[in-house]
Amino acid sequence: MKILLAISGASGVIYGKRLLEYFSKQEDIEVDLIISNAARELIDDELDVVVDEISKLAENEFQPDDLESPPSSGSVKYDAMAIVPCSMSSLSKISVGISDNLITRSAVVFMKEGRKLLLVPRETPLTTTWLENMKKLSEEDVVILPSMPGFYTNPESIDDIVDFIVGKILDNLGIENSIYERWK
Repeated sequence: MKILLAISGASGVIYGKRLLEYFSKQEDIEVDLIISNAARELIDDELDVVVDEISKLAENEFQPDDLESPPSSGSVKYDAMAIVPCSMSSLSKISVGISDNLITRSAVVFMKEGRKLLLVPRETPLTTTWLENMKKLSEEDVVILPSMPGFYTNPESIDDIVDFIVGKILDNLGIENSIYERWK
């Protein structure tokens, strides 16, 4: 399986990092990565890691302003794209077809090619405009998976809460996993 993972500038970059860590341990999953400039700053603010430590977990990393790189073309085959977390700016641009950076361009390409696209928005509360944008994307078969953890698993740590969301992302990408405790 070949996946394009984008980490955009929304709080919650830990979700993208954890997902990338999971992928890096799977022999049958190849991951290409895009980290937005805003996400680079958030990684520095929110995580106790250097961006390069995250980048080295991917097969390839593309710069967010490189619109000539492979993910901007529909002729390059990927099985799925996930934007984790997905800023409301990115989500809104995608919903109206704005392709001003590699993340939004790639997402629009995935939509036009009918490929699996999953967005993990991390914002609260939500404006009516954002909700309408999510509805619009959902009608285009984009999976909207807000980072809203379930607490029926009785999480004991932040890692447990993060793993719940990452497990849901993996489920929606069709990847078997046991990263989180399922409902009994």
